[in-house]
Amino acid sequence: MSKKILTGAEILWECLIKEGVEVVFGYPGGAILPAYDALSKYSDKVHHVLTRHEQGATHMADGYARASGKVGVAMATSGPGAANMVTGIATAMMDSVPIVCITGQVPRPAIGTDAFQETDIAGTVIPVSKHSYLVMEIDRLAETIKEAFAVARSGRPGPVLIDIPKDIQSSSIEFSYPKKPVMIPGVETETSASKDEIELAVNMIASSERPVILAGHGILLSGASNEVVNLAEICEIPIGWTLLGSGAIPSSHPLNMGMMGMHGEYAVNNAIQEADLLIACGMRFDDRVTGNTKTYSSNSKKIHFEIDPAEINKNVKVDLGVCGDLRTILKQLVPKLKGKKNQDWLKTISNWQKESKQRDIINTETEVLYGAQVINDLWHETNGDAIIVSDVGQHQMLEAQYYKHDEPNTLLTSGGLGTMGFSLPAAIGASFFRKDKDIWVIVGDGSIQMTITELATAVQEKSNIKIAIINNGYLGMVRQWQQLFYDSRYNETPISSPDYLKIAEAYGLQGYRVNKRSEIASTVKMASQTIGPVLVEFVVEQHDMVYPMVPAGADLNEMISRPVHSQFKESEM
Repeated sequence: MSKKILTGAEILWECLIKEGVEVVFGYPGGAILPAYDALSKYSDKVHHVLTRHEQGATHMADGYARASGKVGVAMATSGPGAANMVTGIATAMMDSVPIVCITGQVPRPAIGTDAFQETDIAGTVIPVSKHSYLVMEIDRLAETIKEAFAVARSGRPGPVLIDIPKDIQSSSIEFSYPKKPVMIPGVETETSASKDEIELAVNMIASSERPVILAGHGILLSGASNEVVNLAEICEIPIGWTLLGSGAIPSSHPLNMGMMGMHGEYAVNNAIQEADLLIACGMRFDDRVTGNTKTYSSNSKKIHFEIDPAEINKNVKVDLGVCGDLRTILKQLVPKLKGKKNQDWLKTISNWQKESKQRDIINTETEVLYGAQVINDLWHETNGDAIIVSDVGQHQMLEAQYYKHDEPNTLLTSGGLGTMGFSLPAAIGASFFRKDKDIWVIVGDGSIQMTITELATAVQEKSNIKIAIINNGYLGMVRQWQQLFYDSRYNETPISSPDYLKIAEAYGLQGYRVNKRSEIASTVKMASQTIGPVLVEFVVEQHDMVYPMVPAGADLNEMISRPVHSQFKESEM
């Protein structure tokens, strides 16, 4: 069989199809124009989504990857187009999301001349990507694309960038897809634990009286939810989870205590500090989780199961670090464990949980609407069965506290980088895979205005997403810090908004406004019954706070708790 003569642009699309790519999110421009010109030959196999900004394209690829478990793909031109992708690439890197970003570059003879729209994007993204490539020979193009996808998927997943000069896209060569498996030195990780490591872990668990499992994002990445639940049930070990670990363990499970960390549950943070054993599963002990690392669970022994060796002993010294695939390791460990009871420990935790309930705003009738009430009632009206794509801010923490996820990969959010503007485009991306569930965007009035232009993309693609804007008239999380630590000097945190209903009308989607808690149920029902995108603005209390809160640098159990409702100051109501 004779080889086909193809242009570099055609080779690009051929390779994407070979890698199983069905949708690409992008924005054309001069340096990537040959690739877009060739797209017409492949449009029956690859659906291209025209975004309104290149950052939006990367977030869409990210949301698609998180929802599907596949590699997401974004495309942009050189210079500002490529540079606009950096935030999305950094977001994916921090959260271990496999995406491949393809950028056009000025022709090879012009590289280094400060040509129009020239940027060294391959060099720029080195600190915020898993790897980057500048393709300088057409005969390396197909091999590079195959390798890029392998790198993005392997080990701890992450973003990869391929920069392709315009003249390479236009050149021609004989094409055949590389058949040789990709070998990546230093990427392949031992997937299993040694016999000695398993034995030591068994003994540490057996001798503990106050154990706690720390459930992280790695559980979702490895598909180890069942194994972690088995570990917890056999030994009656309570579980706390990180923000990105939401859904790794069913929220309804009796051993699930809730989220840990800066805005974690009172009982969880206390349990971690009083524990005699921490079993960290696929988490990295970041500062939002630990509080003061010098006093973090100082009386406990620590086991850390993690695929990335760089994370073991990076932030918190552990007694046993096991590097490998979490699911594989737990399949080795769990059969070796003997059942045990920790009833006294669970009773102590239950008492901590009771102490928090009297302070919970959702159990109180209020004259004004609170963000926590919105999210709690949204959870109730969706039967906890929606995919939530949360943005960053107070609403993100409230979502983690009040929307109970029983299934893996049903909360998509920017955890590590904390990227405002992530949610709307990420939800659009997720909608191309998760057509079986309602997708709700939970976003603040500050965050939505960063990527609001992607409403046009949602309408264009008829994306079945519902957008809940939590509008408090402030950059809420920053305002909260100003109130607590800067004597309520609200410098540059009050923020105005457009009329969101008119914005919805202008973009061609249905819009609603909710001011009272009694209106939530009916509005959510109407939105859910509408096919296509819907926008709902929830006007909420301006000065509400997210509780509990661990101040920066404080011990994990030094939490500021919500006062009981009767103690609220009139100025805060």
